[in-house]
Order: sequence, then structure tokens, then C-alpha cells
Amino acid sequence: MTSTLDTAPEQTPWAPDEFADALRAQGDRYHSLHPFHVRMDAGELTRDELQRWVANRYMYQVIIPRKDAAILSNCPERDVRRAWISRIYDHDGDDTNRGGIESWFVLGEALGVDRETMASERLVLPAVRYACEAYLTFCREKPWIEAVASSLTELFGPKAIRVRLEGMEKHYPWIDPAGLDYFRARLRLAPRDAQYALDLVVDRCRTWESQQRCIDALNFKLDMLWVQLDAIELGDTRP
Repeated sequence: MTSTLDTAPEQTPWAPDEFADALRAQGDRYHSLHPFHVRMDAGELTRDELQRWVANRYMYQVIIPRKDAAILSNCPERDVRRAWISRIYDHDGDDTNRGGIESWFVLGEALGVDRETMASERLVLPAVRYACEAYLTFCREKPWIEAVASSLTELFGPKAIRVRLEGMEKHYPWIDPAGLDYFRARLRLAPRDAQYALDLVVDRCRTWESQQRCIDALNFKLDMLWVQLDAIELGDTRP
């Protein structure tokens, strides 16, 4: 991906509403448009393909709380840290919430991938592992507000999740409905998280350069999600 900073001249920064619209406009590159997800939503995937997807996507699930911890470690603002830490509990769980990773285990079991197999990560493809680790490195090394901007893929998640839920319930009736609870929870959590992150990015980024860097960060994340699906669709072609 070529950074907009490498190709565009200095410009007047967007007004806050315009900047928010520019971030939302990146959704036309969301991975719900990837051919693999299109086939999933249409009920065209085999059981083996669904199992490959859930086992590999687990790698991304376990990266999420680690990248959020990286954002926390780089963020100097106490109020932001106090708000952002809830994302770690949402995925790792606590005394009142089993968390997204546990819900992903349940989804895996509903698709025929047992917990031990998924947790071992032995089904994770090299390109998927590389992409996930690259995202974690990005969040560790970039300024915290750019890492926050990369999380704005959640702006586009709820719409895709609704389509995915409907497709799975319609086309894959063999999936235990309890296995889909992960997606139902994200319909509630993702809009909250996305709005908070969007407000942060729009408020903190008032120069043209900082705004462009945040758009680049979001596009890096969009690329990372797309590359994962490229690898999952291809499968393991090693001899």
C-alpha cells in the first residue's frame, strides 16, 4: 500500500465531520467484500472451508487483546486508558463475561474444530500468522492514535455481521445456534467501540498530516484483513 503522505501535497485539514466521513468512506475496501466472505454469506462454502476459516481467524482473535494492551502501553492519557481497557475484558473475559475468545472456541466447536486443536494454532496458515503479527507490531510501534485509527474497521463490522448471521442461519443449519453468540455480542459491542475510537481520532487529529496517517492506518488494517482471507481461501499449498 502506498501512503497518501508519499503522493499528496500539503493540504488544508478536513473539518471534523469531513474527516469522519473520509474514514467511513474506507469501508468500500472492507473484507466482507472478499470473494471468500461472499461465498460464505451465500452458503457456498464447504464444511472444510468453514473449519479452515474459523481455525485461522482464531489467530486474529487472540491478537486483539494484545494489540489493545499495546495501545494502552503507548497512550499517555489516563481517561483513554480507563475506557480502552474494557476492550481487553471483552475479549479475554472476566468474572461476569466469558469474553470473545471463549465465544470463538464455542463457534469452532459448532463448526467441528475442537478447542484443543484451535488453541494449539497448528492449523494457522503462515500468511495468516504473519499478517496478525504484523498488525500487533504496528500497534506496538506506531503512535497510539494511529493504532486507534486502525481499529476503525469496526465501523464496518455490524453490517457485515448481520449478513453473516443471516447467511449462516439460513445456509448452514447444522451449526449449533449457540456457536453464533460471538457475532451477536459484536453487534452490541462493535458500534460502541467504533464510535468511541472515531471520536478520539477526529478530536485528536486536526492537522492534514495526522489525518492522513490515520487514514493510512485504517487502510493498513483493511489490507491485513483482506490478506488473511486471501490465505484462507487458498489454503495450505506447501508440498
